[in-house]
Amino acid sequence: MSRRLVIGTALALAIPLAGCTPDADVPRAASPSAGAAMRLVAFDSCEQLIADLRRAAKASVGPYGFGGGPELADGRLRAAEGSANKLDAAPGPAFSGTNVHESGADEPDLVKTDGRRIVTVSQGILRVVDAATRKETSKVDLGVQDAGQLQLLLTGDSALVLVPAGYQRFVVGKRAEIADGPQLLLVDLSGTPRIVSRYQGEGELVDARMTGTTARIVLRTTPRITFPDAPTISDEKQRIAENRDAIDRAPADAWLPGWQVTDGAVTSTGKVDCGQVSRPTDYSGGSLVSILTFDLTRPALGGGSPVAVVADGDTVYATANSLYLASDQRWRFAGLAGRAVMPIRQETDLYRFTIEGTQPPVYRAAGTVPGFLINQYALSEWDAHLRIATTDSKTDRSAVRVLTEQNGKLTQTGIVDGIGKGERIYSVRFLGTRGYVVTFRQTDPLYSLDLSDPAKPTITGELKITGYSAHLQPIGADRLIGIGQEADGDGRTQGTQVSLFDVSDPVKPRRLAQYQIPGSYSEAEHDPHALLWWPATNLLVAPVSTWNGRKSQSVALALRVTDDIRLTGKLTQPAVKGYPAMIQRSLVVGNTLWTLSDSGLQASDLSTMDRLAWLPN
Repeated sequence: MSRRLVIGTALALAIPLAGCTPDADVPRAASPSAGAAMRLVAFDSCEQLIADLRRAAKASVGPYGFGGGPELADGRLRAAEGSANKLDAAPGPAFSGTNVHESGADEPDLVKTDGRRIVTVSQGILRVVDAATRKETSKVDLGVQDAGQLQLLLTGDSALVLVPAGYQRFVVGKRAEIADGPQLLLVDLSGTPRIVSRYQGEGELVDARMTGTTARIVLRTTPRITFPDAPTISDEKQRIAENRDAIDRAPADAWLPGWQVTDGAVTSTGKVDCGQVSRPTDYSGGSLVSILTFDLTRPALGGGSPVAVVADGDTVYATANSLYLASDQRWRFAGLAGRAVMPIRQETDLYRFTIEGTQPPVYRAAGTVPGFLINQYALSEWDAHLRIATTDSKTDRSAVRVLTEQNGKLTQTGIVDGIGKGERIYSVRFLGTRGYVVTFRQTDPLYSLDLSDPAKPTITGELKITGYSAHLQPIGADRLIGIGQEADGDGRTQGTQVSLFDVSDPVKPRRLAQYQIPGSYSEAEHDPHALLWWPATNLLVAPVSTWNGRKSQSVALALRVTDDIRLTGKLTQPAVKGYPAMIQRSLVVGNTLWTLSDSGLQASDLSTMDRLAWLPN
């Protein structure tokens, strides 16, 4: 087993958790003492870990379990500077990689290529296509039908398939077993594809990153607690009281996630060691985030050497050397009867880990900033500083802060406050010493920022246009593409728009061109992996879906971007069983543009957009 890591043993003394309140019926969640610095510390013992988590869970549990309502939480993979992840030293045609946030930190997606082959995962099947002959060469049934959207990472002859199966919230009267959780499948592609190792965990697949040949997987789990089935009880106080009794009856290891790994005919099991778990000063007790580390050059996955944090984080940001977890206070619900009063603070906690080689991540620092993040693009590490953009959702006040690591803390060194007053952040992009923020309510101000002095970041320019950009894509020096929605003067959206911005003058950003598709929506607006920028031919490709009241249509919109935006083609795929194919991804290998949908993979000529091959699933 890989060497174990205990977080926080070199930190200062643990900050004591809040004690029980005089009213024993209303326990309080763990919270920081006045003036306490945000940091991660290890628990003094396994007994302390269980006692503290039990108390925090009783304070945060609602009438329907963790989360405050009877809803289920479905797994999410959050999602750009194009990164061609070169997986083989052998020369081959030029090819596009997954549209990722940071170079050197690959992200999981529906399709990967090394320039020789294209690997896809869809409907429980992994398929391998030879890019030169445009033919499917092999496939393997992964045995995970109805498991949700599969994604994968690829390095050399190894593919790691991420299966986000299972629900994470515990439903009334039911208990989630380990078999309901996410899976990781290591597939050997050196010959006929075959699964050589299968990891089965608990909870929810949050996100993943790969640096070199090392994959780091982030899972979030809730404790294995069976809450009573009480459909006839409508009194929330009584339901909460019974749920707290269930927490008291739960076994001591209910909060510690388990896993099983099958390598060939051998299955082994394990559980997160309590010595691997650390805590911030404030937490719900209803969620634990684990970072697993896997060397994909090894023939088996193993247990992943988990490093765990008592947190509710759902945002992962990484570079080639750092991994950050972001966790905010939205797990609090102050309005439920019978619950301790826990106002939702407009704050986000940040934990920084360093990553190196195939070793588990090492905790380095933590901090707290006001407001909430929109996604991972609101974070950027540059020259030993972390830039972060947040919005206070109560006041619609946004800011960009610059943080630096000092004695185990992420400390603010500079701030630009009051961005887009009365509006919320819709997209962020940090590029070197410059930053760009889009806010929106009725119009779309694009703000340009100068971040060259970490102590004195400033707004240098502003451009007001209708609509908004949900994602900002750099396409070369001083040019940005914004993809989002056009809107009328009252802020009502009108359909997908693609904007070309000239940001060469930080004082006066300009929109050079705009392309709009009325009544449409693009997946690239919320998932940058759906966007392809191919600089060799100035080609931008994005899936766009429209609905005219009678039928829907999905196309891959191919646009040529220079000083203007010109339509090159609208690629469609054959309908399958009368249903239109919904295009999700596009990629380039040599002179071929490939488009992917759940229906199949299509090859088109990169210049003419003529169809060359159709490979149905």
